[in-house]
Amino acid sequence: MTAGQHPHLVDVFPDLALLRVQNENDPLADAVEDLLFYGVCTCSATCTNLLTAPPGSSSSWMVESERDGESVIWLSLNPTATAITHIEVLDGRDLGPASRRGDVSA
Repeated sequence: MTAGQHPHLVDVFPDLALLRVQNENDPLADAVEDLLFYGVCTCSATCTNLLTAPPGSSSSWMVESERDGESVIWLSLNPTATAITHIEVLDGRDLGPASRRGDVSA
């Protein structure tokens, strides 16, 4: 599947637009609008990462978004720390069927 065939992440998960609202001066949060959805990570049965780049694109760089002192979202970055490669939502919100393994269609 080419990049043009992947839907935008915010079209599949409109609730993730909250990243922009919560972090209005953060350039990474600003980038969320343009992220593509590559599916749900399949590294383990319990992984809930939403891929925004091809599998294997991540590095050890991570940005944490907090609300009221609690981690809400982790953004994993590419090796140059210039692009978001996957998002992990930590606050327990249900993002719907597309966030579950086995249903990655938009």
